[in-house]
Order: sequence, then structure tokens, then C-alpha cells
Amino acid sequence: MNQNQLVNILIIDDDEDDFIITSSYIKEIPSGNFQIDWCSNYEEGLRKICSNQYDIYFIDYFLGGSTGLELLKNAILFDEDSPFIFLTGQGNREIYLALLEVGAADYLIKSELNAELIERSIRYALENAAAKKKIRDSEKKFRTIFEKSHDGIFIANPNFELSDFNITMSLLTGYTHDELCQFCFYDLIADDQDIRKIKVQLNEYGGVREMEIGIKHISGAIKPCIFSASLIRAPDKQFYIQGMMHDISKLRKAERSLILSEKLAATGRLARILAHEIRNPLTNINLSVDQLKGTELYTPNFHYFEIIERNSLRINDLLTELLVSSRPTHITKQHSVLQEILNKSIEAAMDRILLKNVQLEVKLEDNPVHVMADVDKLSIAFLNIIINAIEAIDEKYGLIMITLTHHIDGNEVRITDNGNGIPEENIPKLFEPYYTVKRNGIGLGLSTALNILKAHDVHIDVSSSQDSGTTFSLFFPMVKKASVIFQSEN
Repeated sequence: MNQNQLVNILIIDDDEDDFIITSSYIKEIPSGNFQIDWCSNYEEGLRKICSNQYDIYFIDYFLGGSTGLELLKNAILFDEDSPFIFLTGQGNREIYLALLEVGAADYLIKSELNAELIERSIRYALENAAAKKKIRDSEKKFRTIFEKSHDGIFIANPNFELSDFNITMSLLTGYTHDELCQFCFYDLIADDQDIRKIKVQLNEYGGVREMEIGIKHISGAIKPCIFSASLIRAPDKQFYIQGMMHDISKLRKAERSLILSEKLAATGRLARILAHEIRNPLTNINLSVDQLKGTELYTPNFHYFEIIERNSLRINDLLTELLVSSRPTHITKQHSVLQEILNKSIEAAMDRILLKNVQLEVKLEDNPVHVMADVDKLSIAFLNIIINAIEAIDEKYGLIMITLTHHIDGNEVRITDNGNGIPEENIPKLFEPYYTVKRNGIGLGLSTALNILKAHDVHIDVSSSQDSGTTFSLFFPMVKKASVIFQSEN
């Protein structure tokens, strides 16, 4: 207790003589600087407590028809955390224990009061209150960090049964708080081999440091995360696990997007080199054929010359398609509604859908989703992906689902089929020019779609399982209203 620090004291006692005696003892304390106020009844005492202007309270246990215990309970409801010292005419152990259980700082018998006892009680109560406040502030600070963290943080017992976790854990998995409380953390891990590695590292090293694992989302998707955990021994000698998960889905998407962009750029350079190197001898072949047309060799062999000309033209057309598919697409953006563009692409694919007897399910946002887009080119990109889905599915059980969902940071178009699926090792090749597994395919549809979508700043993610189908997820960035209005007016 600092001698220079002013300590505001409120004495709540319905006996004025007892107030005078108690306050006189307080004034005798040599090391104190006190401001003492008094009130004589329960109601006034509660009002003053609720004002939160006192550092410590002395309260008579019996206040007319009420008790100090009732007053303390009400004071706690109003978030008053200054210490309460209770005064009574005679000692009662049951009352003493009840007061301490609720949160009283001390319990003094009036007949035993003196300046030294009150000084000791005040000093202890203030120091204890300051220590508790420091702990509460620290807990509040770390609880705020815990709750507001963008990483999933959790506490679990040694069997990895979750006992406490932040809101990010729910966002990461898609489960509600009550649902997650029923989970063992191992139930959320996609790969059994990762579970075995975690158990080994916890047993041998007492923790796991930055292990990449896949976490199951309620939707069935697998989210890549960096996982760390520590086995901690609490003061009561019980062990618990503290874990943290950092979602790296966006990082992985960015990496795939960068790889696709680099691959597209490399393909473009290769296409230009090939076109140049192939067209030079091709031109010489065509010129030679033209020269031979007027000679005696042409008429008896004209069928062969036609084959040469036809295939030369085909090679030239293929080179042109390759250059177009690998060249950055020139687009003219305007204010558009994404639902209208999707409907245009679906309408263009409808004949194929009906001929192949494919069931189509479309679920789009009710409110218009505004984008800055080249409508014709974006329609082509959607159409190419839809056609790819149609050609991948079985005629008897064909199903294509097209959805448009609004997210906080943008909008997502999903085109899902229940076709044969794509082997994982082939997914990186999907957008390469001339890559195809179709008997009559050229392999330029998805390459062209990628070029158009990249020009619209759309992120593309492909997930597939063999015999289960494929999903193309297209993430459109959020368009600011101001930029939409400005660009649409132009």
C-alpha cells in the first residue's frame, strides 16, 4: 500500500456508532492516505458500489432485512471487482466460508478491531485485488489473442479429445462449436499416416512442429494446414495438448496459379518458336507444290499433291490454334452480371446436354453478382469447361451441377460432374495445349479457357477423384461498386 496513493473507502453500516469506530481505526493507520465515505442501508450501498468509484468496501454483514452476502452477490453482477471486507458482531465459521466462496477479501469481528488489524486487512485485500486484476487482464489479453487469431487454436486432453478451441477452428472445419466438442482431433485428419506420425512425435519429442496435414471439412473437401502441437504438464500435474493449425489453402492455390501461369508463358514461348521453325519449311513445301502444278508430274500424281496440300493446310491451322491458345487474351471488360453469363453458356451447351441425356442441376445466387467481364470470351471459357464435363460422364448416369456462391472476399462458380474423374498426376497437365485423353480431341479447350479466366483475374482450382467425378472451382474477385459504376459508364 503506497503511502502517497489515495485509497477511497466506502463503509456500509446501518449503525452510525459502528461507522465512527471503524473509520477512527482507519484514520489511525500511519502509512495510509484514505478518503472515507459512509452509507447506512442496503439500497444506497448498492447504488454507490455500482458507481465503481471506491477502492475498497467495509460492509456490515447484517443490513436491516438484508445481508452483506446478498449485497456482494449483486455487486459481482455489476462487475465490481474492488475488495469487500465484512464486519460482524460475532464470529460464524459458516458465514465466513460462504463469504469467501463468493469472493469476499476478509471477515473481521467488530469487537476485535484495531488499527493494526484493519491496516493488515486493507493491505492484504488491495494487494490480492491487484494481483487478481493483473491475472484477469492477462487472461483477457491472451483470451483475445486466442479468440481473434486467424489460426485454429485448441486445447485437448492427451487422447486429443477437444476441450476448448477458437472460432477459427469452426471456420476451418465447417462444424459448429457443439459439433466440434464431440470430436477427437484425430477424426479431423484426412490421412491415417499423418495420425501415426503425430502420435510418434508426441511420444518421442513431446510435440509436433510445423507438419503439413490435410484437415477434413464438413463439405468433404480437404484443407491443407501447417500443424504444431505441444504436450504440456499443468500445475496440477495433469497433461494436456495445446495445438495450432495454420490454413495454407490460399497459399497452395496461389502456388498452383503461379505454376499454371509459368507453364502458360513457357508454352507460349515454345509455340512461337515451333510456329516459326515449322512454318518456314512448310512454306517451302507449299511453294514447291505450286511450282510442280504446271509440270508433267502433276496430272498423274495429283492425288498425292492434294494430300500434301491438305495436310500442309492442316498443320498451318494447328499452328494458328496453338498460337491463339497460348497468347495472352485481349479482352474488353464491361459491367456484367455473372448469372447472365453462366446462363448464356448453359444455353449454348444445352443441345449436347440433351443429346447425351445428362441431368443438369443449376443453383445460382438470387441477388445479381456483378463482375467486370468480356461477356463473349467469358461465356466461351464457361462453355469449354461445361463441354469438358459433358464429355467426361456416362450417358446413363450423367449429372452436372453448376453453382454460384457468394463469399466474403469474392464469388465462386463450381462446375461439377460425376464422370470418370482425372488421375491426380494428370491434373497439372489439364490446361496444357494439346493435352487430351479424348479420342477425337485436340486439347485446346481448357487451355483457351485458362487464358480467358486468367485475363479476368479468376483463380482456378481443380479437384477430382477417379470414378467419382471432377469439380472446377472458379474464384472471382470482389468488384468494388465504385469501380463497377465508373467502368460501366465508360
